[in-house]
Amino acid sequence: MRVITGSARGRKLITVEGADVVRPTTDRVKEAIFSAIQFEIEGRTALDLFAGSGQLGIEALSRGAKECYFADSAAVSIKTVRQNVESTGFSDRSHIVNMPFSAFLKSTRATFDIALLDPPYERRLIQKALPLLIPKMSENGVIVCEHERECVLPAHEGEWGIVKILPHGNIALSIYRKSI
Repeated sequence: MRVITGSARGRKLITVEGADVVRPTTDRVKEAIFSAIQFEIEGRTALDLFAGSGQLGIEALSRGAKECYFADSAAVSIKTVRQNVESTGFSDRSHIVNMPFSAFLKSTRATFDIALLDPPYERRLIQKALPLLIPKMSENGVIVCEHERECVLPAHEGEWGIVKILPHGNIALSIYRKSI
């Protein structure tokens, strides 16, 4: 696993041990995510919810995000995020939080321009997170959800709706934006 492009391009990242704990996003899918939002990253605040190894947030920082919040409920994931953030030199632009997504979203005062959600599959965590996340999003923000291809996410959540679904093999990316 590595950073694809930007200031930390080519840096290797460590992953959490055990495939049952974390399923790292492939480089191909990560490239699709960041191609879809490439002009919206510079100077923005990102959220890597269900952070795992932190690779999505680190990729956003490498591509110019102002700061990134990393949230995960697993202590082993948080330890891995800290190591990866330190090894890529992004500690000063990172906020790492060890708590369940719902507690984090209910308690944070931060507003996000970009939210990257890649939770464990088959637990309907995206569906549970969206209603809590949307009030924390900026007006022109974007939410990118990685999920199993057969998972059907709600077309709309409040004033937000899916504007694009990008299939990639067994997984899909659903992109939400505020409806105009």
